[in-house]
Amino acid sequence: MYVCLCRGITDSQIRRAVAGGCDRFSDLRRELDLASQCGKCGSLAREVFHEARGAAAPVGAVLFYPAAAAVA
Repeated sequence: MYVCLCRGITDSQIRRAVAGGCDRFSDLRRELDLASQCGKCGSLAREVFHEARGAAAPVGAVLFYPAAAAVA
């Protein structure tokens, strides 16, 4: 499944990077150049990262793009 459309990064690539030694999300971002364009993939990428590490994703994950203000 594609996680980052801008860079064409898949969940399999994220899992391989984790298996290859990326033990921090910042390492993963640097390794794959992830969340460096629009940033909308950041939340899903973090979920896949934590799942691949066998850990639960933190509650209230950080967005990698500005949230749009609600229009009334």
